[in-house]
Amino acid sequence: MKRSFILSIVCFITLISSSCSKKFEQYPEDRNFESDIFDPGDKKGTAAKQFLFDIYASLPGGFNRIDGDYLDAATDDAVPSSFASNIVLFTNGQLTAVNYPDNNWKNCYSIIRKSNYFLKHIGVVPITDQIKKNQIAEAQFLRAFAYFELLKRYGGVPLVGDTVFSLSDNLNLPRNTYAECVDYIASQCDAAAAGLPKGADIASSDFGRVPLEAALALKCRLLLYAASPLFNGGGVETNRELKSLTGYPDADASRWQRVIDAAEALTRLSYYKLPSGAGNTAYSAVFTTKINTDIILSKQVAASTSIEASNAPVGFVAPAASNGRTSPTQNFVNAFPNLDGTPFTGSSANMGQYEGRDPRMKSILFYNGVKWLGRNIETFEGGLDKPNLPFKTQTRTSYYLRKFMGDFTNSTSYSNQSHNFPYFRFAEVLLNYAEALNEVGRTEDAVAPLKLIRSRAGITAGANGRYGIPAGISQSALRELIRNERRIELSFEEHRFWDVRRWKIAGTVLNTTLKGLKILNSAGSLSAGEQDVSTITFQNKYYHMPVPYSEMIRNPRLIQNEGYN
Repeated sequence: MKRSFILSIVCFITLISSSCSKKFEQYPEDRNFESDIFDPGDKKGTAAKQFLFDIYASLPGGFNRIDGDYLDAATDDAVPSSFASNIVLFTNGQLTAVNYPDNNWKNCYSIIRKSNYFLKHIGVVPITDQIKKNQIAEAQFLRAFAYFELLKRYGGVPLVGDTVFSLSDNLNLPRNTYAECVDYIASQCDAAAAGLPKGADIASSDFGRVPLEAALALKCRLLLYAASPLFNGGGVETNRELKSLTGYPDADASRWQRVIDAAEALTRLSYYKLPSGAGNTAYSAVFTTKINTDIILSKQVAASTSIEASNAPVGFVAPAASNGRTSPTQNFVNAFPNLDGTPFTGSSANMGQYEGRDPRMKSILFYNGVKWLGRNIETFEGGLDKPNLPFKTQTRTSYYLRKFMGDFTNSTSYSNQSHNFPYFRFAEVLLNYAEALNEVGRTEDAVAPLKLIRSRAGITAGANGRYGIPAGISQSALRELIRNERRIELSFEEHRFWDVRRWKIAGTVLNTTLKGLKILNSAGSLSAGEQDVSTITFQNKYYHMPVPYSEMIRNPRLIQNEGYN
């Protein structure tokens, strides 16, 4: 024992002695200091620019984002093909502050802090004034975007301004009111717009960086939400203090005019527009053509086959193996109008229901008989794409999601495609504009942007040139038509989940039974009938998301949204 102790002392002294000739690192060699990133000697601002790009990289995507599923699988438009997905927590009545599967609080505040850090230190980097002005505006936009992502989930959140907190600072900040957050985000959109280049002036090598129009589009969406029934005095809270955190306590119809002003500010710039062409091919191209004038801002990632592999029908094997993660519902299929724009009133049990319909259906959905990878899709019972094998993930509705994919109709395998999730599209701005115009009573003016959307979709104009929109349509009828148009045009882009909440109709459309088709094949003769695939539930508390429990225990000054305590 004594000999072992002495040997240990000798070894320790030897180690110290051998190290004395070396200088210990005071900090890890690979540690980045403020002066390394924001370097007064970096004339090109390379490190600072990379820091800014890292903030971009923190923005969430939208493809199969939540436990492998689209957020739309928590609406009436789709169900997850897998029975094990946590996305069902939104629709089975079991959502809590602990198990919330879309907790974006930490990531958003990380974006905010990084943006503030950039804004605080970029001044010392010796880049040109114009480049610096653009980069400051980008950081302001990214910060505003992060705040909006928080606001639409939780309502008012703590606003930190330009502060970069240290570990010794008091981080226990209270939530700001909804009104304060809207005003702050809108002001940041204005500040960003003043320093951003127009989309027309951004080089193709810089595509994906924020254009001026993105700041205007964010402001337009922000004000659209703020003017909508849930947030515009229609809160469900019984406590007025909570109501002021999650919306305006009192209604003000004039808030719709601010949406109109924001939309018109963007459309006047004239660069972004619906690309030429019509029909399902033109619609599909929006999502697979990296640079086009419908996409104002999108998440930039390397070309891949990830969307096809995740969502195409399951009956294909390598090199085109597909997992069929998303099952669109018959409820969603029934929303597609006829080719002439009139509502579909046919039978969903008719296998010919897909003919003579809105051409976007062929871009958005796979259904039985559609050709893919050189063969027809088989979603009848026991078919290649619905084999009914034990533990096999497959469509629950007879439908698969096709939107965002390349055209592999006659291919034998997948090839890399541009898959950049759209944050803001010109089509959305047109729909925002139409909705606001209708809400202020300018119903006929609201028809014009809808005609643009329907024309590009490939819906026929008709003898009166109204694309199926009745002459003399009432405000309430056009409201329903606009809502349905958003449901189709913006499907699976993370709008439906929030739209049914801001319209305050989730208590109806998300308390329902979702339908699919059961298709039988008898010696080549197909027959179909509707079947129930999921009963979903909605409670008033789900109009807002729970402040994550992990944040509540860190900050005792936070107030939880009603119903989650």
